Amino acid sequence: MASRLLSAVIFLCLSASALNSQYRPNPDTELENSAFKEGEWLKFRVHYGIFNASYATLHLTSETIKGTPVYHVVGTGKTTGFASIFFKVDDRYESYFGKTDGRPYRFIRKIDEGGYTRDVEINFDYSQKKALYHDKKKEEKKHFDIEHSIQDLISAFYYLRNAYDVSDLVLGESLELKVLFDDDGIFTFRLKYLGKETLKTKFGNVECLKFRPFVQSGRVFKEEESLSLWVSNDRNKIPIRIQADLLVGSIKADLEAYNSLKNQFKIILD
Repeated sequence: MASRLLSAVIFLCLSASALNSQYRPNPDTELENSAFKEGEWLKFRVHYGIFNASYATLHLTSETIKGTPVYHVVGTGKTTGFASIFFKVDDRYESYFGKTDGRPYRFIRKIDEGGYTRDVEINFDYSQKKALYHDKKKEEKKHFDIEHSIQDLISAFYYLRNAYDVSDLVLGESLELKVLFDDDGIFTFRLKYLGKETLKTKFGNVECLKFRPFVQSGRVFKEEESLSLWVSNDRNKIPIRIQADLLVGSIKADLEAYNSLKNQFKIILD
């Protein structure tokens, strides 16, 4: 459960930013008006009903891959306290994406969910227009055809945080985004913009952009439109809250802490 919400935290953030299909980064220079910078750290507190079920974090640093300057993002999710007695989760996601073009070069997924484990690595080769998927646990490899615009689950979050202007958003309009995440291959995600809403948070009142992602009903979520996402309406475009109705109960994640934001976090004073 905690891992599913960690995936939702990462994926819904990226989806909320995918709102301007005309966005194209300059391939020769790092984005001057980027929504993030090296060192950014976000922490989310996950609640299942009345219980504090887990924490999820995202941390951005810098590295190089074969001489290419890249950002390295690590996303983690762990159950805590009472919830860990019944279902222990220890998940780790990583992405390496270009500083100048935002393209993913490597994606890693290592999860342990109540004894169910996965150890997966995807490497992207743009010269061959292929992505190599390696399931290390099963010792299986697959190749997927890719285009320049493909993203992994985490790189898309950062790439697309630079992608829209609020004035481009159309109320009620649904967008589509393609992501390579698992051995099922490239999938399309749909998201609907629902307008602006101010949330009361531990930091103060925050004006947000609200979105409704479409999810698969029947396995985890009650309905196709069971999820809601609120993203800060400022230049950071960070997730403030995610809320979902599940087949059994409901779950919510709130921004708990942050560090090294590139832009001012706008708080509305009473």
